Amino acid sequence: MSKRNKIIYWIATLWLSLGMLSTGIVQLLHVEEEVAFVLAMGYPLYFLTILGIWKILGVIAILTPRFPLFKEWAYAGFFFAMSGAIFSHVASGHPLTDMFGPALLLILTIVSWYFRPAERKLIPVTQ
Repeated sequence: MSKRNKIIYWIATLWLSLGMLSTGIVQLLHVEEEVAFVLAMGYPLYFLTILGIWKILGVIAILTPRFPLFKEWAYAGFFFAMSGAIFSHVASGHPLTDMFGPALLLILTIVSWYFRPAERKLIPVTQ
């Protein structure tokens, strides 16, 4: 892996981790604004707890060495959560500015996944 690709990977991964960790904590703590926002979109309150736990576990999986299968699951979970958030904003008629955070985290997820080092990838099974 080239030095350039490592730098891209670590910048994207650290920003992704910071974004997911901070939003996960906010969701776990049921911050008043987040609660109002989620309820206004029609989701149940317990959805915040589930998302918060999954985001924090995903950050741990992505940053921890080894365990490439868990990393793949974490990337997939981040992709589905952020694309779902964007779709929820669109379906709720929110302005484009409300989609900036989820869109940025979605892009960071894709960039981090694409540029991840070989030791963080699943090794294909050969017969």
